[in-house]
Amino acid sequence: MTIADRVNRMLDQAIEQERITGAVVLVYRDGEPLLRRAAGYADREALRPVTLDTIFRYASLTKPVVAVTALAMIDAGLFGLDVPVVDILPWFRPKTADGREAPITIRHLLTHTSGLVYDPALELLSSDRAVTMGLVDTDLDLKSNFERHNAIPLAFAPGSRWAYSFATDILGAVIAAVHGDTLEAAVVHHVAGPLGMTDARFHVTDKDRLAVAYADGQTRPERMPDPWIAAGEAGWRAAFSPSRIFNPKAFQSGGAGMAGTADNMLTLLETVRAGGQPGLKPETAHAAISNQIGDIDGEPGMRFGFIGAVIVDPDAAATALPKGTLQWGGVYGNTWFMDPAERLTVVSLTNTALEGCMGFYPELLRRAVYGRRQATD
Repeated sequence: MTIADRVNRMLDQAIEQERITGAVVLVYRDGEPLLRRAAGYADREALRPVTLDTIFRYASLTKPVVAVTALAMIDAGLFGLDVPVVDILPWFRPKTADGREAPITIRHLLTHTSGLVYDPALELLSSDRAVTMGLVDTDLDLKSNFERHNAIPLAFAPGSRWAYSFATDILGAVIAAVHGDTLEAAVVHHVAGPLGMTDARFHVTDKDRLAVAYADGQTRPERMPDPWIAAGEAGWRAAFSPSRIFNPKAFQSGGAGMAGTADNMLTLLETVRAGGQPGLKPETAHAAISNQIGDIDGEPGMRFGFIGAVIVDPDAAATALPKGTLQWGGVYGNTWFMDPAERLTVVSLTNTALEGCMGFYPELLRRAVYGRRQATD
């Protein structure tokens, strides 16, 4: 069976079993399509099918867009990787646990080694102290929201550890300040505009094409309420607000705030894989998909580049992805990976949280692409 045959079969089963509600899956090798598939419903109750140009909430798929924007600006000489963040954002001055101001750099933000973390407790503080993480609705701007973190100690000294975080939101604030306009304006100027990513925005370009968000249910995905609180093991928690994308007052979250199509994301990833032009120098594009944290542990079996996690031990990572593959996702139901050795790029956008990002589905997709025997749960 071909890659397309295997992925089609997997996707048919995922839709039939209502593991996910709808999806667009793109599989490309050397810039040429092996599979372009839309399946399931963008709005199940209205029987509106997913199409290849359906718009999805990106969640953390926003991060590589914003990271590439930062790298393009660095290549243009607008700021540097090792510039202290406080030099650009004088209002952002978090401290370590011993009360000392922390020297966070742009490199720390890009690699998630800044000492910032996604801590659900921050959103549960009193209303004048709560720090919003980019998925729930708010009328706060970037400065008003994130300067509150100055009173909260960092989880660790910058550069000493890795932890997935809202660092890309702070990176977005840096980008906006340097550009002298909104984060969206900078993204469009440096990346989305030149690459023709016409729907990748911090607002919905066409509401008629936006997929309804669904949440994991007991027997099938349920239309996501607003707000929705997803709770996981060991106290893990995430709060969602599907209506946030329609609120022009909400700060433009560099870590979670965009919407767009699967083709937009594929274009970005393929551009980086193929050398970064236009916008990035070849050496910058290579660095973006290479380990940038050395021997600091990331997720099990992984290290981190500038735009995603690099697989260093597939067994430890419990994945079918081979060593050297780059991967990440978005908690609204999205996943992607790039295999430089095989010249493969795969993007899957679904409207089902958390399954499409953190459930069985992503690994079923990876196993289908590589022809590994699929788990049955």
